[in-house]
Amino acid sequence: MKSLLSYVVSAGVGVWVASLFVAGVSVVVLPGSNFFGIRLTAQWEIFVLLGIILGLLNFFVKPILNTISLPLRIITLGLFSFVINMGLIWVLDIIFKEFSAPLLFPLFWTTVIVWVLNALLSNTILKKSE
Repeated sequence: MKSLLSYVVSAGVGVWVASLFVAGVSVVVLPGSNFFGIRLTAQWEIFVLLGIILGLLNFFVKPILNTISLPLRIITLGLFSFVINMGLIWVLDIIFKEFSAPLLFPLFWTTVIVWVLNALLSNTILKKSE
């Protein structure tokens, strides 16, 4: 449960930090922004939603993708896992029209920010529980 929480928090904060510092990454509130009928009227609501969805993707889908791509990760010495992380953020970009991380470099830097925050939070949260 703590790892899921660290995924969600690091994803939300990572997308927020990326929208502040990475050129090209933007999160905007559109007039018709809603999530299953619930209107999203503030930008922080969208960051929370993006964090929850990306955290759930990292928690449930990423282990399956890591298992499937094990030979590629072995050949590339683990660098293919970074491509998987970029793909999950790209899926988030496709799903939500409020979030935009166009082209390769904004997507790359957003992935780096989310990865670093996830590593810091997971080490902090999971080390305290042991």
